[in-house]
Amino acid sequence: MNKKIGFIGCGKMASAIIKGVLSACCKPEVEIKGSEVNCEIAELAQNRLGIDVLTDNRLLTIDSDVIFIATKPNYVAQILEEIKDEITPEKLVVSIAAGVSTEKIENIIGQNRVIRVMPNTPALVQEGMSGVCKGAYATEDDAEFVMKLLSNIGKVIEVEESQIDIVTAISGSGPAFFYQVIEDMARAGEKLGLEYEKSLLLAAQTALGSAKMVFERGELTVQNLIDNVATKGGCTFVGIQTMKEENSAKLFNDVIKNTARKANELGK
Repeated sequence: MNKKIGFIGCGKMASAIIKGVLSACCKPEVEIKGSEVNCEIAELAQNRLGIDVLTDNRLLTIDSDVIFIATKPNYVAQILEEIKDEITPEKLVVSIAAGVSTEKIENIIGQNRVIRVMPNTPALVQEGMSGVCKGAYATEDDAEFVMKLLSNIGKVIEVEESQIDIVTAISGSGPAFFYQVIEDMARAGEKLGLEYEKSLLLAAQTALGSAKMVFERGELTVQNLIDNVATKGGCTFVGIQTMKEENSAKLFNDVIKNTARKANELGK
């Protein structure tokens, strides 16, 4: 790859990406630096990540081929105004700021290459799920580069920007939804008389194993997997019937729909 990559903002998500790339078995030939305008935060990030962390966003931009905007969404416009004069056509801007469209970024930095990424927090344990979309001037090579980079912290798909709110609802917000399901199952076990920590272990490991089964299902559908466990007349079948009676499909449809709608509103 032979790229110089700069991260403006070295918070949790940026740190996950940085650590994932640096610890990859077949590490790409990249040089990574970061920037934090606060001197103390920059020093802490430098010690934590083992990379150079500057306190000048403009200098980082000048010295980088790829610039990750990894700040909170409400700071993105300010950061872009600060560095826009240093962004040349040869540089690629990658934003992981939720709700900030590529068009908004291009309106500030002009007709330059922009990739937008929606990552999620399991990236912190190298099990992330990222959605990637191109701006108006980005190329397939740009998308391929970013996807290869992010594959070091989990799985990646490319989508149209019109679909990014769906990605936000399913994988961006999704960890919290699964945590809630795991917590609800664990509390249900606790109410029936099993210690909470044991119930939590049962629920969490079962979620992990079930996800792995989905990935390794071969030609089976998810419904096949359900049917293989929920033998008619058995205890699992009763549980599935309860879920259908309570209309769990509608519940999760509403959860994803409302979350995607809110993501869309935040981007306006």
